[in-house]
Amino acid sequence: MAKQYDVVVIGGGPAGTAMASGLKSQGKSVLIVESDLWGGTCPNRGCDPKKILLSAVEAQHAASNLQGHGLSGVPTIDWPALMTTKHGYTDGINDGTLGGLQSQQIETLHGQAYFRADGQLTVDGTEANGTDVVIATGQRPAILPITGHEYFQTSTDFLDLATMPKRVTFVGGGYVGFELATIARAAGAEVHLIHHNDRPLKAFDADLVDALMTNLRAQGITFDLNVELKQLTKTDSGLQLSDENGFNLTTDLVICSAGRLPNADHLGLENVGVSYNQHGIQVNDHLQTANAHIYAIGDVSDTPVPKLTPLAGYEARYLVDELAHTGAAISYPVTPTQVYAAPKLAEVGVTAAVAEKQPAKYKVQSLDMTKWFTYYRLQTPQALAKVVIDAQTGLLVGASCLSDIADEMINYLTILIQKQISLAELKQLVVAYPTPASDLQYLY
Repeated sequence: MAKQYDVVVIGGGPAGTAMASGLKSQGKSVLIVESDLWGGTCPNRGCDPKKILLSAVEAQHAASNLQGHGLSGVPTIDWPALMTTKHGYTDGINDGTLGGLQSQQIETLHGQAYFRADGQLTVDGTEANGTDVVIATGQRPAILPITGHEYFQTSTDFLDLATMPKRVTFVGGGYVGFELATIARAAGAEVHLIHHNDRPLKAFDADLVDALMTNLRAQGITFDLNVELKQLTKTDSGLQLSDENGFNLTTDLVICSAGRLPNADHLGLENVGVSYNQHGIQVNDHLQTANAHIYAIGDVSDTPVPKLTPLAGYEARYLVDELAHTGAAISYPVTPTQVYAAPKLAEVGVTAAVAEKQPAKYKVQSLDMTKWFTYYRLQTPQALAKVVIDAQTGLLVGASCLSDIADEMINYLTILIQKQISLAELKQLVVAYPTPASDLQYLY
């Protein structure tokens, strides 16, 4: 007879492990299932290893900005050594995550979970049933279905390259394409980024995206816009990309960065009345699917928030409490998003595009901060911001930033928005000077 658990968690990434740990602390019997690497995408082949590679890019970029202003000589990136540093972190994630779960006496099982029928869950054929089941299987890179798609590689492959090819092309102008293109160019590759229309990074402010692209072009990245690829062919001289309008490009490596897909199509969800689409598993505002005992959290769920690791953990904590005592619908905090390019692009809250359609409700201020002391001392080529102010209360409700420290600034701005800190209250704080935090009072 199959062992019965209070909860079976499918997926051993940030959402699933947070869920399992929270449930175990409540005294529930928990089984967590993982079909790939324990720890999930973020620490193994996502945000963490990407940021390790970006550390070298940031240092190189900072040194480049200061040429003639106190520094002489721009360092080159030693790709094999950088990858060794990355592996020094990632190689321990799988065993470390599994060991952490086992130290909490959480039962683990490695294999593919599949719903055969309601109440009948198997893992590679072994029955594993739970009173409730939480799906936290994340996403995977999408592959464009063009002729020759088998020659595409993905972000997973890029983050594990032993050597950097001479020519690298990214297909898809989302944040993954921009970030990896930045890394590849800094490492010395000839880089192209192909996008199907003229509006990459469509979720971000168009003016700041244009400014970012201008900066990246100056660094040597070529943007091929309005290119609808039809074919990828392997030739003696490399991989040839082409469309139906005369576009042809030969390169050594092609990374498909055209979005991600939910890992929902291999679970047998159709057998338990759970629906999903290209955005994820359908859930209500309690993260519950159409099947009352099956829930979905993290990147695999179709929720109205960005697919980010902190939000996966946030949803896990909510659902841990929800399974113990049914309460209010989930309510999300204001959440920043960012593109780790050079410079960085970040935004939070109400966008300028939304605000400009409601001039009676919002005021939008555009700021060129390039000559501010914070950016002068770094010799940052460009530092821009747009802030959105509630016209009635004077409170900051949204912001977009483009600069080398935009990821730091956006966190300060997120706190101001979430905590509804007025300009008068901000001026009552004494912060270290001169720092990015001391600039906040001049933004609104």
